[in-house]
Amino acid sequence: MAVSGLEMSQNRAGVYWSREEVDQRLRAIMRHIHDVCLETIRTYNLPAASYHDAANIAGFERVAVASGKQGI
Repeated sequence: MAVSGLEMSQNRAGVYWSREEVDQRLRAIMRHIHDVCLETIRTYNLPAASYHDAANIAGFERVAVASGKQGI
């Protein structure tokens, strides 16, 4: 999904990113996801192996915040 988002960004802006640039941007996205998961594990005192659960919780929280901003 992140790769598709990067591709759409390139197309919309009419720019071309090198393979290295795309790789760098994708690594930054994945690093951010990892950091958010670790923070969620700490926040909810989850077992360290609960990476999947942390990702789901963080995703739910992100949707809840966005919905609240939309007045839902």
